[in-house]
Amino acid sequence: MDPSWLERAKRLQAIAQTGLAYVRDPYDRERYEAVRDIAAAMIADGAGVELQALAGLFAAESGYATPKVDVRAAVFRDERILLVKERSDGLWTVPGGWADVGDSPRAAVEREVVEESGFEVRAVKLAAVYDRNRHGHTPHLFHIWKLFFVCEITGGSPRPSVETEAAGFFALDDLPPLSTERVTSRQIAQMLEHHRHPERPTGFD
Repeated sequence: MDPSWLERAKRLQAIAQTGLAYVRDPYDRERYEAVRDIAAAMIADGAGVELQALAGLFAAESGYATPKVDVRAAVFRDERILLVKERSDGLWTVPGGWADVGDSPRAAVEREVVEESGFEVRAVKLAAVYDRNRHGHTPHLFHIWKLFFVCEITGGSPRPSVETEAAGFFALDDLPPLSTERVTSRQIAQMLEHHRHPERPTGFD
């Protein structure tokens, strides 16, 4: 869960972004830009990051503010889940990332798996739609929904990528250090239950 100051700042940023998408009055535009700058200053102060870079990041966001979509794949082999080791932090996660414009959810998650692990897969079930803020992840600047798919291997072999150092299969009781920015051990346990019981209903917040 985000700290309260970050949640408030993110809400202010979303209000400003949406307002700027529809505003016509130049004075109201100045007001929304001021709200956006206040949100950036709040986060810069709270997180100890450079204000100029943060303000530029927020200014680049346009249109009606909506949650960003992160797709994640739960791929199993003999009750062991496929994990990839991220180059950015040296920690492990299920394959996945931002959904690209033009991709369907299925295409997005299948593409992420082959790009990050080398395995070709077929998504067979949407297991969960989670609000990232409700699942113990590290704080993030934007509001994110996470879509978890159970996938079956159809081909390929493990290999590193630009984003990942390694790929391997791990038992639930022998997980490597996880990148909790991306996935939690509880989420992996939930995906194993979906793998074991395909009739289990999709979970959502």
